[in-house]
Amino acid sequence: MRLAAEGAGLDVEIDSAGTAAYHVGSPPDDRAQASALRNGADISGLRGRQAVEGDFRRFTHIFALDGSNLADLRQLAPPDATAELGLLMDFVPGFEGRAVADPYYGDSAGFDVTWSEVSSAAKALVAKLRT
Repeated sequence: MRLAAEGAGLDVEIDSAGTAAYHVGSPPDDRAQASALRNGADISGLRGRQAVEGDFRRFTHIFALDGSNLADLRQLAPPDATAELGLLMDFVPGFEGRAVADPYYGDSAGFDVTWSEVSSAAKALVAKLRT
């Protein structure tokens, strides 16, 4: 998303957080880092964090990569949340309601599939934000 926003000249704040604390403080998976580098992004400085109540007021939109995490986000959202919640792939025509491929338990090629899906959604989201 950062690459798509920068390429379009958008000044937006982008962050990433999980709904569970599995990888808090850890860098992205080595396979994710390699896929990102192949696509022009260095994500090695990122660290995992868990979504917190403040995120639901700090950001205007929060996107989940699958239905399970969307349900978790809805449970985490405080009563005064202002962020709109949704699925990231809903921005890609023909992929509405679909989850982003989860590459974690597969080989490194799966991370390239995930990169492609997220990139398609990011481009669609940037196009929507520009209108």
